[in-house]
Order: sequence, then C-alpha cells, then structure tokens
Amino acid sequence: MKNKFVVYLSICTSMFFWGFSFIWTNQLLKLGMPVYALVFLRMVIASVILLTFTLLTKQLELPEKKDIKWFLLLAFAEPFLYFIGETFGMKLTGSSTLCSVIIATIPIFSMMFAMMVFQERVSKSNMTGIFLTIPGICLVVFEHEFGKVEHPAGLAMMFLAVFSAVAYSLVIKRLANKYSSITLTTWQHLLGAIYFMPLFFSFDYQTVQTLSFTWDLIRPLLFLAVFCSCLCFFLYINTVRVLGISRTATFTSLIPVVTAIGAFLLGEETLPARKILGIAIVVTGLILSQYIRPQSDKQRRPDL
Repeated sequence: MKNKFVVYLSICTSMFFWGFSFIWTNQLLKLGMPVYALVFLRMVIASVILLTFTLLTKQLELPEKKDIKWFLLLAFAEPFLYFIGETFGMKLTGSSTLCSVIIATIPIFSMMFAMMVFQERVSKSNMTGIFLTIPGICLVVFEHEFGKVEHPAGLAMMFLAVFSAVAYSLVIKRLANKYSSITLTTWQHLLGAIYFMPLFFSFDYQTVQTLSFTWDLIRPLLFLAVFCSCLCFFLYINTVRVLGISRTATFTSLIPVVTAIGAFLLGEETLPARKILGIAIVVTGLILSQYIRPQSDKQRRPDL
C-alpha cells in the first residue's frame, strides 16, 4: 500500500461500493427484510467468507489479552451500533440519498472531536468547510418547508451511525499498526455477528421464515456482504494505516454523490436541483474541512 495511486484507488473503490450500499439496503428493506435480520445475515455471510480465507491462508491473528477490550469496542461501535443506526435510519426515512449525505458528515465530527479532546489546531479553511456543510445538509434534509424536518427519528438514528463511525475510527487507529487489515476486518464482522445474534432470534427470526429468498433478495444481500463488508472494510483499514484518520475520512464526501447518482440512474429517487445543490455544497464543505496547507514534515501535525 506504499504506492499512493493504489491507496487512492482503494479508498475510492470503498466509497463507490459504500455509496451503493445505501441503495442495496433500501432495496432489501422494501422487499420486507427486517433490520436485525438484514444486518445479521450480512455479518454472517461476511464472517464465513473472511474466516474461511484467513484460516486457509493462515493470516488470522489472535488478539493479545490486553487488546481484547479494544476488539470488543471496535465491533460494538461498528458494525453493531453503526448498522443499527444506519439501517433503522434508512427504514424510517426511506431515502438512500438523504442517509448518505448525513453519513458524509463523519469527517466533520471527527475533526470537532479532535479539537475538543486533543486540542488540535484547525485552519480557517477547515472551519469554513465545517460551517459550509450545514446549509448543504439542510437543502437535502428539509423537504417541503424550511425548518420542517421529515422523519426526525430516522435522522436521529443516522446520527447514531455517524458518532459510532467516529468511535470506530479512533479504535482502528489504535489497532491498525499492530494487527493486519484482514485480521481486524475478520474479527470485526465475527464479533458483529455475535452481537446481532440475540436481536435476530428475538425479533426477526419468525419474519425471516416467511420471506421468499428469490435472487432479487439474495443479490443485494450478497453485494453488501462481499463488497461492502469484506472488501471495503479491508481497503478502508489499509488506507487509514497509510493516510491516517482525517485524510481517509475526507473521501466519505464521495458517498452521497455515488448514492444520489446511482439511485437516480436506477429510477429509485428523483434528483431535483435543490438536492443537487445541497450535495455539491456538502462535498465542497467537506473538502475544505479536511484541507491541509502544505508544510514541511517537521511542521505537519500527525493525524489522530
């Protein structure tokens, strides 16, 4: 991953598939797949693939005793809390584009967390970007009347996902230089499946038995497990190792662009000028919020 072209290609690939993940999740919800079942089955499929691969190639590392709590926290933040927030948020709002725009605010909250806790300095362009995203998000979130929020519960769940992702990034940074990306990805999904198991059997098991598992339902579930879980998290962790949290998080701004265009091309959502303008403002703000003025190596502050 030392080749920067490979690094940038990897993170852009992740953002492409994560952009479509909102579309595939929305398709499953519309087909009647319950939330806990959707995430649990996705985790199980991804875990089987990753565990089989790592055992056959002898790449799976066991966590050291002192790191077990960090692995448990990693999986609790993401996938557990993150996917509860994201999937319920998707179900309650019914809009893949809106949800992807909210997820694209993750870099902003990561920066704000760093300012409050680690007293990191933020440039004027960074602050401008943070505040610029606010009107952009409003253009996407406010539907008919300014000040009237559609689906407030759904938006609250999406922001649960945002804060869970911030916590996940902080834990990943602690572990990424000690364990391989494939090890972290495997344990993350295996523990995630264990976390979701009691919720699945308590709330969704009976409903799943009534579903007809046609290819229309299986296809997006496989796409989510193979591409958005196995592949994307592996590439994302590798990129964090090279670029750090802040620079990697910048690419999250690509997600709503991919989602909006993909949903429009598939005929699932309209793309009025208001939403296009809002997405453009959010992306511009996110880029500014992560801009780092070129400095010498001695002057540059390290990432989180």
